Amino acid sequence: MTALARSAALTSFADIAASCGLDARGLLVDAGLPQRCLDEPDLKVPARAIVHVLELAAQRGKEPAFGLRLAESRRLSNLGPLGLLVRDEPTLRDALEAVMHHLHVHNEALTIGVEQHSNLVVVRLDLTVEGRASLRQSIELAVGVTFRVLQIFMGANWQPRLVCFTHAKPTTLSVHKRIFGRAVEFGHQFSGIVCNAADLDVPNPGADPVMARYAQRLLGQSLDTSSRMSDRVRQLVVLLLPRGLCRVEVVAQHLGVDRRTVARRLADEQTSFSALVNDLRRDLFARYLKDGARSLTDVSALLGFSALSAFSRWHRQQFSIAARQLRSQRAEIARS
Repeated sequence: MTALARSAALTSFADIAASCGLDARGLLVDAGLPQRCLDEPDLKVPARAIVHVLELAAQRGKEPAFGLRLAESRRLSNLGPLGLLVRDEPTLRDALEAVMHHLHVHNEALTIGVEQHSNLVVVRLDLTVEGRASLRQSIELAVGVTFRVLQIFMGANWQPRLVCFTHAKPTTLSVHKRIFGRAVEFGHQFSGIVCNAADLDVPNPGADPVMARYAQRLLGQSLDTSSRMSDRVRQLVVLLLPRGLCRVEVVAQHLGVDRRTVARRLADEQTSFSALVNDLRRDLFARYLKDGARSLTDVSALLGFSALSAFSRWHRQQFSIAARQLRSQRAEIARS
């Protein structure tokens, strides 16, 4: 059976190709991929075709680090539903376990394993596709994305003990050193990342158990086959709300389309961006209220409001009562 992957693997492909003097859409045609790959990140396409187009681009553009340059700009949101699963895990170890169990949602040809040897951990990546095509670019993309996920948890200055590749050393290492630092070696028995075992158990300061449970429920509705614009927007809204970045133009950028396309597609599904955001805020607020562990100031920020006053106005519009009054009433009911 042909292994499929989300076309989100080609995020930034057009930009990197253009910087190498290449026509991205012409490369897609040559690799047997639909033009929609560049505009629809949730499109499922044969993984071997993605492998092929990356090798074509590296060869024709004379850029041996083409796949790695794609990885350089990756964010959790580029992983779609998988990004939701890992963002609010309590530790990096938990996040990697979530990736291992659900990676097939993003790429059916890619597997990740975590092996601990004394005080070291090996994060091993394997890619299995039909045929005998070179996997260099796709493996470097996968290792680069994994490195980016580790840095998101550990901080921008975190460095692994070693980054390994099975393939031969390229002619230049400037991109590899820029991304990974100097601890990069080639010709190994596996491709992956070696780090300290203690790194995996450092608490994730951004973990939010309420958001994690909510994301799990949301993903349960659309994890496998959903390609509805409203579901994709919901997934991104959950990611972007706590960062204060939940604007339609930002969501459109992550989806690889313009804001008018988002608005039109949502209208076709009898909803709108503001309605989706409002519904998610109401639902999440109810969960934070029930949890009771966070202050209203914290809840306001997690719901994407720039100031507590803006949250207060929204709350009164939605529930016709001040947030503190509602919280006090709920607390009194709980005590009773």
